[in-house]
Amino acid sequence: MKPVLHALTGPTAVGKTEWALRWAERHGAEIVSCDSLLFYRGMDIGTAKPAAAELARVPHHLIDIRAITERMDIADYVRLARRTVEEIQARGRAVLVTGGSGFYLKAFFAPVADAVSVPVAVREAVSRLSLVEAVKRLGDLNPGGLGALDVANPRRVMRGLERCLASGRTLAELKEDFARQSAPFADFQICLTRLSREPADLEARIERRVAEMLRAGLVDEVRRLIPQGLADNPSAAKAIGYREVLAMLAGEIAEADLAREIVCDTRGLVKKQQTWFRTQLPCHREVAAAALQDEDELFGAEV
Repeated sequence: MKPVLHALTGPTAVGKTEWALRWAERHGAEIVSCDSLLFYRGMDIGTAKPAAAELARVPHHLIDIRAITERMDIADYVRLARRTVEEIQARGRAVLVTGGSGFYLKAFFAPVADAVSVPVAVREAVSRLSLVEAVKRLGDLNPGGLGALDVANPRRVMRGLERCLASGRTLAELKEDFARQSAPFADFQICLTRLSREPADLEARIERRVAEMLRAGLVDEVRRLIPQGLADNPSAAKAIGYREVLAMLAGEIAEADLAREIVCDTRGLVKKQQTWFRTQLPCHREVAAAALQDEDELFGAEV
């Protein structure tokens, strides 16, 4: 039989952290984060990173592993997550993956990155090109056409060009290679549960969460991160909570409107998360967080 790996997800503010801790404590598990912002040191308040007391309750992994200026992509995550899961199992402990970053969570169920390794020199050379130059160069390398590639999307064009240059293959060939890949965790049985709440309940929790973040010093946290290179990390600088504070500090929004802006953007994120969970994740167990009375109800008979 395949070894079992448990995964707990759900939208922002649904209550994943406390239920994950309770389940992990009862079952002797270690927690592997699949939150794309918890990697970064110093991004604590705005990400609702588990506090020191919570981290002390259960061993956590893939949290605070990068400086804010260091690159972290899905290929790095898959490699680190696979190694971490194997190390936890070698200790005879259960594994609980938890987080709301859908793309990172999907890595446990399907291929999400190709095997192409892009040298730093190639990445730097591509980064110096304009979008027009990159599209032309990509077209030269793909005489059969660019397929469905969105040539107006700089990130997709640059990533495609990097991979063509690094591999010496066309986009069509790379797509075929990707289709033949197996899922990174295909040798595991994954029990996935998604926490949910009624819209009004989740809305109230979002508002309380934003208010608590601001009281805890989110604005000061962003001020500290700016000289550390926050703006040099697009993913971090555009993260909800951080981008609104940056906009306020730049005079683009009023301080009085800050909480409302963060709440509004969080609602939008939750809507995107719920769509992703519904369309991108395999069949899974849905549990109403408000009705939970015991941590063993999270996975039921799948424990």
